Amino acid sequence: MAENPPPTSEDDTGAGAPGTGEPGEDAHGPHAPGTSARPPGTPGEPGTRGAEEPGPAAPTPAAPDTGAREAAPPAPTPSEAARPAPAAPATPPPTEAPAFAEGVPCWIEVQLSDVEAGRRFYGELFGWSFEPAREGVLWACRKGASVAALAPKGDGRMPTVWTVYFAAPDLGALLGRIRGSGGQVITGPSPVGPGSGTGRPLGVMALAADPEGAVFGLWQAGTHAGFARRHEPGTFTWAELYTRDTGAANDFYAHLFHDALFGPGAAPDFGRAAVDEVFPPEMPPHFLVHFGVADVAKALATVHRLGGRTQVNPFTTSYGTVAVATDNQGASFALLER
Repeated sequence: MAENPPPTSEDDTGAGAPGTGEPGEDAHGPHAPGTSARPPGTPGEPGTRGAEEPGPAAPTPAAPDTGAREAAPPAPTPSEAARPAPAAPATPPPTEAPAFAEGVPCWIEVQLSDVEAGRRFYGELFGWSFEPAREGVLWACRKGASVAALAPKGDGRMPTVWTVYFAAPDLGALLGRIRGSGGQVITGPSPVGPGSGTGRPLGVMALAADPEGAVFGLWQAGTHAGFARRHEPGTFTWAELYTRDTGAANDFYAHLFHDALFGPGAAPDFGRAAVDEVFPPEMPPHFLVHFGVADVAKALATVHRLGGRTQVNPFTTSYGTVAVATDNQGASFALLER
């Protein structure tokens, strides 16, 4: 699968094109074949976001105002709180694109009971085409460049969720910092690959959780670095961490990804907000993937027509208009109109 260069702002799908506005608050991978984890798709370059990050407002319009940078992952539904963590990412096509800097969101993957149903839903919603990978995984592509993976659940008890992967050039050292800061390593590190026709590994993946239990992925790139496109219509534009203790989240992620969040020229692609600013208090802490759209209302209409639903009605924030939806299998994601 050919990898394309970074995004050009176009919109030819039900989901519109995200702008290049700045985040609203704070800032902050893949599955391994043969295991419940799997690696990222094709790479692009690190994200470009402002110093502040988004922190969605309550289910009704009202944007959260959390003042410091922070982090965010895909959201499981309350009923999934006690379920096992998501499987590792699916194997993406090899690519020689430059690796992302540590702490930059570099890949997303959704775990589904029915991958073919997911292909139909997201293909129409975001204009994605698909390429088969092993073990039933599909690589989602936007204009010929990989942007995400759809993977079958290895265990029916696992939640139906989107998982965000952060770049980890030195995965071993990063896992040590996670453990030392009160987080936990759920899966890995697990080598992924080799990439098709290259004989070289795609990379090494791991799944981890922060002290409050929010799950996220880590990816040490081999031939596969991550997104080939992002920050454009129908692609990843942001990840928000919904947490109960934003101060503790700030401390944890700043220790893990300091340069990506606060270093010189940092342009974080993820932020944090309190769970109850947008979701019911019982919702467990989680990361929520945001996809860019040109028109939130139109994108939601498409979601409903395809069998999905609105989880949180559109609300206005400093970084754009956001709505939270679920696909026709229950995976939550956000639509961001800038």
